Amino acid sequence: MERAMYFLDQKDMPTHWYNIQADLPEPLPPVLHPATGKPVTPDDLAPLFPMELIKQEVSTERWIEIPEELQAVYRTWRPTVLHRAYRLEKALDTPAKIFYKYEGTNQAGSHKPNTATAQCYYNMKEGIRRITTETGAGQWGSALSLAGAFFGVEIKVYMVRISYDQKPYRRIAMETWGATCVPSPSRETKAGREMLEKWPDCPGSLGLAISEAVEEAVGRDDTHYALGSVLNHVLLHQTIIGEETRKQMEMADAYPDIIVGNIGGGSNFAGQFLPWIRDKISGQKPDLRIICVEPESCPTMTKGIYAYDFGDSAGMTPLLKMNTLGHGFIPPPVHAGGLRYHGMAPIICHLHQLGLIEAVAAHQTATFEAGVKFARTEGIITGPEPCHNLKVAIDEALKCKESGEAKTILIAHSGHGHFDLAAYDAYLSGKLVDYSYPEEEVKKAQADLPKV
Repeated sequence: MERAMYFLDQKDMPTHWYNIQADLPEPLPPVLHPATGKPVTPDDLAPLFPMELIKQEVSTERWIEIPEELQAVYRTWRPTVLHRAYRLEKALDTPAKIFYKYEGTNQAGSHKPNTATAQCYYNMKEGIRRITTETGAGQWGSALSLAGAFFGVEIKVYMVRISYDQKPYRRIAMETWGATCVPSPSRETKAGREMLEKWPDCPGSLGLAISEAVEEAVGRDDTHYALGSVLNHVLLHQTIIGEETRKQMEMADAYPDIIVGNIGGGSNFAGQFLPWIRDKISGQKPDLRIICVEPESCPTMTKGIYAYDFGDSAGMTPLLKMNTLGHGFIPPPVHAGGLRYHGMAPIICHLHQLGLIEAVAAHQTATFEAGVKFARTEGIITGPEPCHNLKVAIDEALKCKESGEAKTILIAHSGHGHFDLAAYDAYLSGKLVDYSYPEEEVKKAQADLPKV
């Protein structure tokens, strides 16, 4: 019998997150205060985040315990299943063994609740009852809305305008969980109003939506801010994905030669690969390949520069050392809204600088072609973001067909595309087009990088 699914019993669910900062060959560059240029202090971040998350952001402890109250919430959907993609392998006629860890089976349909519930939990424990945030494709906003319902926290979501228009059902889901959702740019903040005056039809960006959410949080004593990717503590919470996968791959008597995942801010893929990369850093698995995939229209890792930049468009956040296209860059309105961000998680950029991970870019029509192939073999209609992983995983499997090698490929599948059918409709009807890298726009935005 071909075993196609690997289930982990709930009693075997990991009870600790893995912190890569304990094993980095070189420490991360410090986060800098935008006014002083000096490393930020916990007091600088306290208006935005609960102290426990601030401690996690800078912690170098290898393992951080998941509170039992949060584990009980995790157990409403975790552990998630590891699949062996036999039908895709046969369709490709490849000797490669393809596995995928699927995060689309929870209430919100993506990996995001792993950190949304954690962030809501720590805010609730500190007495915070209101959180603002941003969302691109809507997965993060949905997840935080769900978490707010679980922990009794009021949620307000600034949703990137183009996604707000393309995905009305995401907004309705957020409202069903009790959140308020407004399109960004909005007239509710100074950052939003200034953008609308300059560009009334602005499609928005994650960087701008972050500015609006941060501005509102800083302006109210009863409100904190939550971010769905990029920051160290967000990636930390997602490592439960990779820790589960390690146990499940052991059940399958397999170890990955290649791990593939998409990156927008980097949290889903980091959650999968960070628990594996410690084997590469230690020298146990020096040949392990980790491939990050991003859109050609927003090529942060493949064409951005490694420099200090703001995490938002208006310049309100601390300065992060990361690959950036410039905080003023507004990416083209591609359907993979979760990947339209000018920067990237500092941990991912640092590992890329150290030569431990790879980065490639793909055009969206090719990624939807892969998504349709996956739907017609494995049955899952994939979100536009993880379609990027599928495209590159299929490319690697076809290389195995040419070489005759039976490599093991692990895909970090972040969620379903049930709210993205308009994008599939555009692809199937031939209306979806590729966007070229807007080099001149990026150069213009990078000219405004802060001087450090």
